[in-house]
Amino acid sequence: MQQRSPHVSRRARAGRPAAAGAVAVLVLAAGAPAASSAPSPSPSASPSASPSASPSGSPAASSATSAAPGAGAAQDAAAVVGGERLARPAVQVAPRTGAPELPAALTGRSWLIADAATGEVLAARNAHLPLPPASTLKMLFADTVLPKFDRTLEHRVAPAELAALGAGSSLVGIKENLPYRVEDLWRGVFLASGNDAVHVLSHMNGGLARTVAQMQERATALQARDTRVVSPEGYDQDGQVSSAYDLTLFARAGLRNPDFRSYCATRTARFPGALDKVTGQRSAFDIANTDRLLGKYPGLIGVKNGYTTNAGATFTGAAERDGRTLLVTVMHPEQQSKVYDEAAALLDWGFAAAGKVEPVGRLVEEETGPEASAAPAAEAPASGVLPHAVQQADHALGPTGWTALAFGTALALWAAGRRRTRRRPHTATPALPVLPGGVPVPPRPDYAPHIAYSVPARTASATAPRGATAVGGATAVGASTRRRLTRHARTLARTTRARFGHSGTRGRSRH
Repeated sequence: MQQRSPHVSRRARAGRPAAAGAVAVLVLAAGAPAASSAPSPSPSASPSASPSASPSGSPAASSATSAAPGAGAAQDAAAVVGGERLARPAVQVAPRTGAPELPAALTGRSWLIADAATGEVLAARNAHLPLPPASTLKMLFADTVLPKFDRTLEHRVAPAELAALGAGSSLVGIKENLPYRVEDLWRGVFLASGNDAVHVLSHMNGGLARTVAQMQERATALQARDTRVVSPEGYDQDGQVSSAYDLTLFARAGLRNPDFRSYCATRTARFPGALDKVTGQRSAFDIANTDRLLGKYPGLIGVKNGYTTNAGATFTGAAERDGRTLLVTVMHPEQQSKVYDEAAALLDWGFAAAGKVEPVGRLVEEETGPEASAAPAAEAPASGVLPHAVQQADHALGPTGWTALAFGTALALWAAGRRRTRRRPHTATPALPVLPGGVPVPPRPDYAPHIAYSVPARTASATAPRGATAVGGATAVGASTRRRLTRHARTLARTTRARFGHSGTRGRSRH
């Protein structure tokens, strides 16, 4: 039985939307992304058997040969992210004259301490050893999903969003059919490590499978090559692993977001409770951060702890002293309670060793090339919902038919807007939401809530509340306009099929 383990959920299957005639052409022409499917974890990524612990207490330990079986096997030693020494199983440290000795009793199977600003790794052991991350994986979840929603946006929780929580899941106490602000949900993630809050945010983001796929893409962009994501909360799953190096990368990236930094540094907060059926008033209760070093270790910023019976204790922390910020990660010490003691001891050593050790590796920066930016660029912040527009194409149309259909639909939309302006000269025409390519997308009644888009500032209503713009909202097209535009699109589709359908049929028969 898992104890306070993060949640295991069944991964949603990405379905294909049905055909939508002419509206689909505009979205396809603009390059709208299809829903991603979750990656299959590699069996080879599973952690090896637990080794017999051998504490490393001095700089001389850097030449030790004892190691965990399979340690350093996550990456080819010739191309190790961050430097070749980080793939070695023994303690790695390069002291100068006058450097303090490392703490004498470090039992973590894997650990790392680094300078957050320069990225220099001051010391490490088994930095790239793949191990179950437990709830420390929530740092990657937050770094991936947190920028997509305005913190003041309210969301009513549906029962399905709280379904199938794993046995022993840590929960903040979300109730179905009640509204919660996004900032409350994130406090539930960071303070209470609530898997129910992760579930709700994942459904808002398009589902568990979509969120897992985006987390894996984010890990790839950060060059976190030891990480395999199977569940967004970090609950024990076959093949779900990360490393001390990768967790430190996630913390460093997340702390660059002011909201991330604020949430992980929050010690206590009030969380919305149930609705009193008699008085009709909403109750609230206190939640406290489960990070035991927060408020106790001087200068500690955060960031996240975790524990399952399989992963053991894991912890990634950040602390600031005299203008210097250090990051530390400790994974699977001999005893659960020691994870905080060993993290604090490493931070003490790191601040004392400033300028007295040579770096043994480096935290790499996020990849920003075309390959790394292609996938994130296709995703839109989920400030609203995209109409049901990414549809299967009508295969009876050839290339000429598609071109004519797209052009004709665009003309129809423009003409409809002109007619509405003439009829109502004193009322501003509601702005159409647009895709990244600048192509307007008419909302439809049968929209798909699992696909997100953002409304650029230049088209959004000045009076619309932040984060609240959605189909049918203050910046959306009215129902009568939607029906009229839909009729135009269907008429054009039928006309185009009649003109080009014969040639398209001949083209298919040749294959």
